[in-house]
Amino acid sequence: MPSVIALDAMGSDRAPKPEVEGAILAARNYGVRVLLIGPEPAIKAELDRHPAASRLPLEIVHASEVITMEDKAVQAVRAKRDSSMRVGLRLVREGQASGFVTAGNTGAAMASAKMVLGALHGLDRPALAAVFPTAPGTAAILLDVGANVDCKPHNLEQFAVMGEIYFRSMFEHPGFGRSGKRPRVGLLSIGEEETKGNELTREAFQLLKRLPLNFVGNVEGRDLFNGRVDVIVADGFVGNVALKVSEGVAGLVRAALKESLKATITRQVGYLLSRSAFIDFKKRIDHTEYGGAPLLGVKGVCIITHGSSNANAIKNAVRVAAESAERQINGAIERGLATLRPARVEVEVTPVH
Repeated sequence: MPSVIALDAMGSDRAPKPEVEGAILAARNYGVRVLLIGPEPAIKAELDRHPAASRLPLEIVHASEVITMEDKAVQAVRAKRDSSMRVGLRLVREGQASGFVTAGNTGAAMASAKMVLGALHGLDRPALAAVFPTAPGTAAILLDVGANVDCKPHNLEQFAVMGEIYFRSMFEHPGFGRSGKRPRVGLLSIGEEETKGNELTREAFQLLKRLPLNFVGNVEGRDLFNGRVDVIVADGFVGNVALKVSEGVAGLVRAALKESLKATITRQVGYLLSRSAFIDFKKRIDHTEYGGAPLLGVKGVCIITHGSSNANAIKNAVRVAAESAERQINGAIERGLATLRPARVEVEVTPVH
């Protein structure tokens, strides 16, 4: 039976165009059933531009309200109870969908997920995990990339457990990742020595080295892409800065390469002869290929992607949501968290209707 993914059709900057086009691609390429959540007239008008979509497993679920990028997250979540975000997440909680995807207001998406789905037992704070390419041609994940600006050492301890489980579940198979080996976990800091970093990283280091993980110690910014580690742990402030810098550099590389290839006739001929290699390179550094950031630690699959997402990003976010649900990652994370010391829960999050 194909996965059913609830897609916030009104989240992106140009909604609902990218969402509808991405849903069509996902349904066509992956056989996923997609529920497009939002005001029915707007979504139907966009769907009508694609007559062939009528043969695909797509369905509109009406939601009368939309949370915008300008809305204050928590206020909007509480006030707009029939928003496309809350309706989509309710479908996940009620078992009518196996995952939820949004390109909307990140703060509102995280607040909605925690309020509607609730946090996994024993978890203090959910974390956003970003996937990006590494030098050997595989991938690594960085978490947290923005869900928690201020963290305590035991938050990073839990991030390490969740990240390691997510990496094993998604990437440890033949042909990708380091099959048969435990993922290497590193703590992002300003030096490799155990004594380097601030108070947060030094205390977190002591917790991480006692975990039953393949903890390789501190790693630096240059290790994000060189393949030295598979899972990089950071607080949300540092992680988000690292992610945005990485995306900026990737954009610069693409633009500079394109400009350089057009500089002379010889280079243009060289590009034509190596076109497939350049296309592969561009695809590897394109963040839209990685499908957004999963919010790890909530009772359900929730994928948050860029507000600037195009159809390809939405398609891949739907794919990641379906894969996460099929591989039952939340259950594995909950079992992993149970191996830690008794939970030091800061706030007990109860799902709301």
